[in-house]
Parts: sequence; C-alpha cells; structure tokens
Amino acid sequence: MAVFSVFLTLATPALTFFFFLLIVAFLAYCLYVRHIHMKYDHIPGPPRDSFLLGHSPSFLRIMKNGGVVHDKFLEWAEKYGPVYRINGLHYVVVCVSSPEATKEILMSPKYPKDKFVYKKLFSLFGQRFLGNGLVTARDHEKWYKQRRIMDPAFSSVYLRGLMGTFNERAEKLMDKLADVADSKKEANMLHLVNCVTLDVIAKVAFGVDLDLLKNSSPFPKAIETCLKGMVYYLRDRFFQFNPKNRGYINEVREACRLLRTTGAQWIDERKTAMQNGDEVPKDILTQIIKTASQEDSMTEEDEEFMLDNFVTFFIAGQETTANQLAFCIMELGRHPDILEKAKKEVDDVIGMKHEISYDDLGKLVYLSQVLKETLRMYPTAPGTSRHIAEDIVIDGIHIPGGINALFNSYVSGRLDKFFKDPLRFDPDRFHPDASKPYYCYYPFSLGPRSCLGKNFAQMEAKVVMAKLLQRFDFTLVPEQTFDILDAGTLRPKSGVLCSLSHRDYKNK
Repeated sequence: MAVFSVFLTLATPALTFFFFLLIVAFLAYCLYVRHIHMKYDHIPGPPRDSFLLGHSPSFLRIMKNGGVVHDKFLEWAEKYGPVYRINGLHYVVVCVSSPEATKEILMSPKYPKDKFVYKKLFSLFGQRFLGNGLVTARDHEKWYKQRRIMDPAFSSVYLRGLMGTFNERAEKLMDKLADVADSKKEANMLHLVNCVTLDVIAKVAFGVDLDLLKNSSPFPKAIETCLKGMVYYLRDRFFQFNPKNRGYINEVREACRLLRTTGAQWIDERKTAMQNGDEVPKDILTQIIKTASQEDSMTEEDEEFMLDNFVTFFIAGQETTANQLAFCIMELGRHPDILEKAKKEVDDVIGMKHEISYDDLGKLVYLSQVLKETLRMYPTAPGTSRHIAEDIVIDGIHIPGGINALFNSYVSGRLDKFFKDPLRFDPDRFHPDASKPYYCYYPFSLGPRSCLGKNFAQMEAKVVMAKLLQRFDFTLVPEQTFDILDAGTLRPKSGVLCSLSHRDYKNK
C-alpha cells in the first residue's frame, strides 16, 4: 500500500504535465486549423459546423458514405456555383466545375495530381498497391517515362489486332447468356460483364486465359477487396486504428499481395521466355517489356513501375468497362425506344455476322452515342484532383496557392447549365451534328494525364454491346433499385438483373 502511495505521488505530476501538453497540442492544432480556413474563407461553400475544428456539415460522415458523396457535391455545386470550398479539419479542398478552369488546369502538366489522394494510393494499409504507376505518379518526368513506354501498346494499329480477342471473349459471354435464356433464370449482368472484361484484360494484356464464365478465380474477389479497402483508406482516416477492422485490413493487404505476386510471376515468366527466344503472344505485356528494354538500362525502380502498372491495368482495364456496360444495359432496359433504335443500327451494320470488324465499330454511330451518354450520367471513375501551387483566379474568385482542386465529372455531367434536362438519358446529346460539350464532359479525364486505355475500353464495350443487342432481347427484373454504389468506382448497386430471351430473326 505504501509503495502504491509513493507511485501515485510520483506519477500524478507526470500525468498532469502529460495532459497539459495534450491540451496545449490540441489548442495549437485548432489555431492552425483556424489559420488555414481563414485563408480560404472568402470562397463560397457550406458553412462550418464547429468553431474550433471547422469541418463542413457532416463532411466526415459524407466522405465515409460513398452512396451519397457525389450527390452531395452536386447539391453544393448547384447552390454555391462553379467553385466552392469544403473544409475538413485542417484540409481545405476547392471543387471546380468551371469549364475554363477545367481546361486550363487539366490540360496542363503544370498542375500535378494532388498528394492527399494519389500519394495515399501508393499503398493500402502499409501494403504497396498502385505504387508510382501511370495513375498515381505525381512527378512529371517519372510519369512521362512510363507513358512513353506504354504508348505503343495502345496505338491504333495495335488495337486493331485485338479485335479477334474482343470477339472471342464476347462470344463466350453470348454462350453463357444463351444458357441463362434457355433456363429462364435471371442474369446478374454486372457480374457477367465483370467476368468478360477481366478475361479480356488478362488475355490481351498478359496472355493468360482465365475463362471466368466457367472457372473460379481469386482475382475478382481480390480486385473488389482492394477497391473497397481503397475507399475506406482514403475517406476514413481512423478506420485502420479501430481494432474491429483488423481482420478486414489483413484481407485488403492479402488481396494487394495476391495481385502483385501474380504480376511479378507473369512478368518474370514472359521475360524469361523472351530471353530464351521462345514464341510469345504479341500482347500488351510483350510490347511493354520490349519497349522498356530499349531504354538505356532497366533499374530495380523500373521493374517496380512495371509491376505497379500491371496492377493498375489489371484493375482499371476490367472494372471501369464492366461498370459502363452494366449501366448501359440498365439504361437501355429503362428506355425501350432507345433500345430498339440501337438494335436496328446493329442489325443494319452487323446483320448476322459473328465476327465484328474494326471498320464495323466506326459505323455503329448511335451505339457510340449511347455509350457516351452512359458515361455522362455514370462516369465510372467520377473524379480527379490537382494541386494548385500558385495563386489562381477562377470565375472571378481568387484562390490562394497551396490548395487541391477537385474535378468531378459526375457533377459536371449533371448540371443544368451544361446539359439540358441532365437527368434524362438522351444519346442524341452526342449526335455528330450536336454541339460538343465544352470541358464539362471528361469521363476519361483530360490532357496529358487522360486515360491511356480510353480507345481500348470503348472498342471492347462496343463489341460486347453490339453482340448482346444482336442476339438477345432483355428486360429489367421489376422492383430492383437503380441506385449507384461508390466502391472506388461507380457501379449499379443492384447488379442489373435481367430476364433474357433469344431474338426472333424470322420477323427481321
């Protein structure tokens, strides 16, 4: 008892001093937050709901809830105008929907991707994820070196040669849908197109046959786990410190490891085959290795970049195209008149052919309009951000340097001032004779950092949709929701459930 009393006597001053330091640190942090916020107070935006920490209304809760965050941004854009600020603790972000500012900032290499988002994607919960690949590299020289290596693998000449694989994998989907139609079962179209797009990227990029419509694989689950983990990691700063989340965090780390170890294995096998003079597929991986080997020397860092881009292509090349296809099927199911018009064009251009050619794709003009309108309403990768180092004026508002600017294509695509009746699905907005949207439509971003795989994705989507429209009639299963889920990318929450039947060609 005496020892305990002595301990309390000695510990009490130390504890008192410790808590005093905590209070001083907290007050200093609050003063820092106030200083940062006052710097940007002149920019319109939602009022802060606390005096000390000063975050915007329910900001932290909104960022955790992916189902509403983009609609909230849209609401604020309509209320506060083309540039407004959001406060979140000591972070201030400027959200921009001004076409002129979008053009100036996204089209220029002067504005790097912001550190808060893209540096965090280097790893997930301590496990390397996208690293310094094409999407996440902030240094222009490092990015440009990678882009120069990757460009030949996405040239128009090379993409023409992929039509055979696009057709082959789309045919496997048609066979699966025929079985579903014959059995009178419901089809989860998001799941099925996910299988096909992952099959395509594995085959054309890495020469691997997954055949996910018949075989099981850990990759779809790993991709979904990584993307969901990415949302938690970016939007909930305290997620990793909650002991209840340890099990899930370990799942995310394991999923990252699976993708990277698989990539390392496939790359090493291909490099060995090429060094031995073996015949190798003329796919994207071969092209990347060949181009990279033409550099002065391949460093260990270059090897890591190659692996970073493997993970990037493996996820982005599958996920975004699959979601676009699912949203497209959903909207066609909701608009029978547009569906019939798209079918008629496919009948006129493709007829009964099973092999769609590259030249056929250029003739599917209305289908292109449908796919573009799908991306206007449902941009699968809905935003990007840039760091504004120096002072800038946007729509007459002075923006002090040192801030990050958020560009949200979901918001700009649904603003009345850019698109008349924006919540109406209308492919004629993208008719060849219609006026082009002025820097308010950018589902693949803009400028030098725009998506490298844009043409690849649109070719694949058009082949799959053309074959689907050619072979099947489909209707949406009643009572499903049309809600959007933000799981790193935007996807239909219901999965798009359809009833299918074979088309009757006798009356064509």
